[in-house]
Amino acid sequence: MTVRVLVVEDEVRVADAHASYVERVPGFVVAGIAHSAAETMRVLDAERERGHRVDLLLLDMNLPDGHGLGLLTGARAAGHLCDVIAVTAARDTDVVRHAVAQGVVLYLLKPFTFATFRAKLEQYAAYRQHLESSPREVVQDEVDQLLGSLRPAGAAPLPKGMSAETLREVTAAVRAADDGLSASEAAAAVGISRVTARRYLEHLASTGLAERQPRYSGTGGRPEVAYRWR
Repeated sequence: MTVRVLVVEDEVRVADAHASYVERVPGFVVAGIAHSAAETMRVLDAERERGHRVDLLLLDMNLPDGHGLGLLTGARAAGHLCDVIAVTAARDTDVVRHAVAQGVVLYLLKPFTFATFRAKLEQYAAYRQHLESSPREVVQDEVDQLLGSLRPAGAAPLPKGMSAETLREVTAAVRAADDGLSASEAAAAVGISRVTARRYLEHLASTGLAERQPRYSGTGGRPEVAYRWR
């Protein structure tokens, strides 16, 4: 089984990065890249005219000529029934709700690592494999297995010695700080040691959720590192 993917992303460098990610996952190939809603429809129409198919859209929600959900509505109306994985920075719960209502099978928040991206595509591949091997009429257990293949078996384990509760608290503190937090500030906000806070902050940075920024005190000397939510 080969899944043909259309990458829909307005930023050229990001689109190219996502396309390169797709090519690194076995069983997936890039059918094209589109940088706008209009270009997406042109690619979908052209592929259909050539007798080809687009199996999967990697869909950004914020496009220069419209919202991704509007594009999806238009694509469905035109008879393009390809599956959709939202790949977006849109965190609004209303957008998520409407995406699910319009048949988006998975939702991937930017920024993310290649490992997270690959996991989403592998979930989708498992779903497709179950679908193609299923009989034309299914019983309840087979339906449950089909839909269950789109859900991860469990969250990726945290590094040894880290707890999910503390990670949530540190994450909330970083997200609430517009100018970022140093390890000392995060430690004071959460009630943990500076060394422990730095470990959690470094984890957020290494997974692409936070970015490191030098912060200068104005008195000269070595700057401290602040961590800002991306």
